[in-house]
Amino acid sequence: MRFFMKNFVNGMLTIVPILLAVYVCYKVFAMLDGLLGQYVRPYLDGRYIPGLGLLATVALITVCGWLSTQYVSGRLIRLAGRLLESIPLMKTVYSVAKDTIASFVGEKRSFSQVVLITVPESGWKCLGFITMDDVGAWHDPLADYVAVYIPQTFQVAGLTLLVPKEQVEVIDIAPEEAMKFILSGGVAARKQKRLPE
Repeated sequence: MRFFMKNFVNGMLTIVPILLAVYVCYKVFAMLDGLLGQYVRPYLDGRYIPGLGLLATVALITVCGWLSTQYVSGRLIRLAGRLLESIPLMKTVYSVAKDTIASFVGEKRSFSQVVLITVPESGWKCLGFITMDDVGAWHDPLADYVAVYIPQTFQVAGLTLLVPKEQVEVIDIAPEEAMKFILSGGVAARKQKRLPE
């Protein structure tokens, strides 16, 4: 029985992460491929190859990016953006989507600075990411504060805290490693480099 349990656990540790990674990649691929794939498929008379929809999506995004840099089309795209920002409900959805995407792929990416903050009166530390280093520009009394996003373990949700700058310690860890550490509850970082003391 011990032999069975040992090998069953080894099998779980070996195969489940592989299957989970493959499944998630497949689902993401299928979703992205289906965005434009559903419109491309009818024109190919049964000769559709999986991935063509994804290529079409990437090509369309690239063309739109190029058009946004041109004089006439760029002005039209910016006009459309201003129009969306003037519609009450659409304004919130548009600005949140735009800012979130810019925080990951824009020139001024957020989540690039990993920080430690100390919980007052306990000495506990929280690992997070600076998302806005000039909160005073948004609300003047908070000029000496920064916005720190703290993801929650095992889920996508998190907390955004406004923390005094002197209580924030920037640490030299890759953002990907810090996110892996947080989301796994510290498990994924056991074999990684120790956090600086």
